[in-house]
Parts: sequence; structure tokens; C-alpha cells
Amino acid sequence: MEYGICNLAVIPLRAEPSDKSEQVSQLLFGEAFEILEWKDRWVKIVTDFDNYEGWIGRLQFAMLGHLAYRSFQHVSPPITYRAVTQAWKQPDNSVLYLPVASSLVFLKGTTCHINNEKFEIIGEIGETEPLEITAKSFLNTPYLWGGRTHYGIDCSGFTQAVFRLQGFNLKRDAWMQAEQGQMVAALAEARLGDLAFFKNEEGKIMHVGILLNSSQIIHASGRVKIDSIDAEGIYSEEQQRYTHKLHIVKRYAINR
Repeated sequence: MEYGICNLAVIPLRAEPSDKSEQVSQLLFGEAFEILEWKDRWVKIVTDFDNYEGWIGRLQFAMLGHLAYRSFQHVSPPITYRAVTQAWKQPDNSVLYLPVASSLVFLKGTTCHINNEKFEIIGEIGETEPLEITAKSFLNTPYLWGGRTHYGIDCSGFTQAVFRLQGFNLKRDAWMQAEQGQMVAALAEARLGDLAFFKNEEGKIMHVGILLNSSQIIHASGRVKIDSIDAEGIYSEEQQRYTHKLHIVKRYAINR
């Protein structure tokens, strides 16, 4: 087995080994992965954090030894909590702008070590905020398919990021997240932090958002925003119509 780690701020994870292929997710600084296949300029991987597969460019990561990779299974590294955290890369004096929830791997003092590279963290990394404050910090973030940062995020990337900042690991896609947690019998019983899932006409789960209460939801649709919700689904005041049909509500260990 071979392993790698993201040593850039953020890189695209693509469906196929091509620059033209869709971005299905992103890797953030310090996230590790197992290498499944090499193909020309591309590497197929499965991520350690959320067990998600895709292709990355072979020039956009560093190799990682077996023992170093296994350490991720035992001790989760600290993460950044601010929308952007600066890291000074030694010895070339360049600066990386790390997105929220970047992993500060092999941290000693204020320095991350990735093989022979050293990254000095500049300033504070922040700390855990209440879930509602964390979720609202993403307001007006533009929708980006496969995105996971304040510069662009998709619906399940948003829920995953917020929960990660609360210390809970959600899977990557909405339908995967719907397989986690416990069912809430009715929307009227929902509370802050529950996730609402929405289906299309074929019955496939295609959207997810975080309930602020039983009548409001924060979600990524066009941008991260707050909309009204009832038993039928999400009602958009902007569009003056229902935009998403409610399927189920789930509750997680984070908010029991």
C-alpha cells in the first residue's frame, strides 16, 4: 500500500483522471489518503477522513509513510477553525492560506511537519463555536459543486464542514449522511443541529441542510442562506415557491 497527504491549501478531487472532469470534492491541507492507482499525471485515492474516492494530480501532494499514515487512525490532528489561517512555509518563505478545518498534522508547538517541509502557523487557529454560530459563519458562501470551504461549498460539504468543526465526522454526500444518525419522527420535533434531507421525483436524496429549529433551515443552494421549512419542504421567499421536497430528518450524537 502507498499513502499520501495534501501539502497544499486545497486541491480538487475529480471523478475521472482529467482536468476537464467534474470536481466531486476537495482535499484540504493535512488530509491523508491511501493511493489506489497511478495513471499518467493522476492518482486515484481514497481519503482517510471520509473514505471518499476520486482522482488528484500527482504534483499536488506529498508521499506519506505507512507508520505516519497509521497514526491518523489513532490520533486525530488538531484542525483550524477560522475561515482562513495563514501558514508560513519554510524555507522558501511562501505563505499558504489554509481553509477552515485544515488538519495541522504532526504539530510541534506552532509548526506542522510534512516530511521535510515545515509550516509555521501564523496567529490563532480559533476554537470551537456553538453550532449555530459555526453554521452562520458560512452565510453567503457561493454554491460550488464539490466545495468544502468559505470560498465555495456544496450542500453536503456545508453540513460536513459544520459538523467537523463540532467534532463529529459526517460522510461526504447527502445520501451517505442520511444513512448516519437517528430518525426524527416529525419536523415538529426537530431541534437545532438536526439534518433535513430532500428527495427528487425519483425518490433519490439530492439535498441536505441544517435545521436551526422546526421552521428554519440553513443550507447551500445558490449560496449558503436561511430559508423557511415546513412538512412539505423548503420554501424560498426569493423564488416564491417550494424548492426542495422534504424526505426525512435525522439526529446525530452531536446534538443529543
